Amino acid sequence: MKYGKLIKKEGVVAKNTMKNIKIVTLCGSRKFMKEFNETEIFLTKKGFAVLSPIFCDKSDITKEMIQSMGKIHLKKIELSDEIFVIDVNRYIGESTIKEIEYAKFQNKQIRYYSIEIM
Repeated sequence: MKYGKLIKKEGVVAKNTMKNIKIVTLCGSRKFMKEFNETEIFLTKKGFAVLSPIFCDKSDITKEMIQSMGKIHLKKIELSDEIFVIDVNRYIGESTIKEIEYAKFQNKQIRYYSIEIM
């Protein structure tokens, strides 16, 4: 019986602790995959829950799948507290500009790799 009480207590502690974890969605060009990985590790070590786009070989997917993945990425932005733009050498492509505009529309905080990490 003590074990059951311990689990309940730990569950409450874990639940309260989880409320403090911010969710961050990474945005940027697929040509910066190395920086995406490094940033995901960096932010996770800082205590963030990190969401990232899917990077796969475009030859393996259809246009419909690409559109679907884009919508899913926008949903990740909706779920996030903020976005973190991977803008190596301040490069921001057309898709990333749309994601930033969507994040602004959703009143999300926006942070940039070129300012915080480089």
